[in-house]
Amino acid sequence: MSGRLRAGGNVAIVGFAHSKAVRHADTTLGALCVETAKAAIHDAGLQVSDIDGFVGSSLLPSGGAHVAEDGISVITPNWLAANLGVDPSYASGFQGFGQLPGSVTLGINALSAGGCDYVLVHRALHNPPGRYHENPMTHAGGSQQWTVPQGYFGPLVMIAMLYNEYVQRYGATREAMAKLIVEARRQGSRIPWSYWSGKPLSEAEYLDAPMINDPICRFDCDIPVDGVATFVLTTSERAKDLPNKPVYVAGYAFGAPTRARLPLHWPLDDVMEVGTALASRLWASSGVSVDEIDLPQLYDGFSPFLYLWAEVLSLCGPGEAHELALAGRFDADRPDGIPILSGGGAIGNGRMHGVPQMLECYLQLSGRAGERQRENVHVGLACHSSPHFGGAIVYTDEPR
Repeated sequence: MSGRLRAGGNVAIVGFAHSKAVRHADTTLGALCVETAKAAIHDAGLQVSDIDGFVGSSLLPSGGAHVAEDGISVITPNWLAANLGVDPSYASGFQGFGQLPGSVTLGINALSAGGCDYVLVHRALHNPPGRYHENPMTHAGGSQQWTVPQGYFGPLVMIAMLYNEYVQRYGATREAMAKLIVEARRQGSRIPWSYWSGKPLSEAEYLDAPMINDPICRFDCDIPVDGVATFVLTTSERAKDLPNKPVYVAGYAFGAPTRARLPLHWPLDDVMEVGTALASRLWASSGVSVDEIDLPQLYDGFSPFLYLWAEVLSLCGPGEAHELALAGRFDADRPDGIPILSGGGAIGNGRMHGVPQMLECYLQLSGRAGERQRENVHVGLACHSSPHFGGAIVYTDEPR
């Protein structure tokens, strides 16, 4: 799957807002989303009545049995429009792979087709009471009968198997991963809305953490939070009249599994094969090459994804990402550093499901990153989910 209608700078981000990420908010997710949406619309120099398009993904990314209740644990675009008092020309929810990039592309295509003038993109994440991935099932049927009784259930065991394959094939060490986790937390500690704001982590703390599913420890996982991020999109022509410097969408691509597997069975070769194809479509869709990417914001809901994205995007060769990590090459403040975590990522912010990557591209390319502002940032890339189960978007500071 890829963007056959090339965005080519026709659509831009013109405003944003982000709530503080907390373990459990003192208000409902719906109230938090409405408040954050109004802040983004104001930031874009618009009125609520100007917004006529709403897109988002209402997926609750939990392997447990928590109920998805609109306005409480998830927020659909139609719910948000109704609670802002808007009768939209366009409202659509994305249900495929790579929820945030997918939501953005719905907005891109609606704007490009003239279906609306201003689109509000939202991602609202909820941390339900109790254990996040707790599941009360007492029996398993279908294909799960071959996995669940052996304890193979939920995302942690899935990632642990995939990561074990990478470790055994390439000799990756925990010391290498420690460098990445420390970098994510260091950058996230500098961001006021991050759950980890002011809370960096040391390599010793990472290495001393007990395993959850070997070789995954708790610091390899983003922490579940209550949090909302909203972005306003419009056409590049309308963006010229708004107060913020626009950030343009150059292209996008998605990946999806191509082989029939048992649930949660992600062999390394499957991931890399589909991810490599995704990257090829991304460069074709955007008209840029990997060498032009100044800000590659890689997804890290689970830390091994950083290695996989770096390699499928050709930031390094197969099996080399852990070597770059151990050498400190992913330190965003090094002169020769590759800033894959300059925005802190999910591990440095909380489980905001692709938001940190998209937001860092917007802030840096629009010159709105404050004291964190980087020099000579013109092309950014934001990923979400696994390379074979997600998507990526290229952003630019000028139309392409």
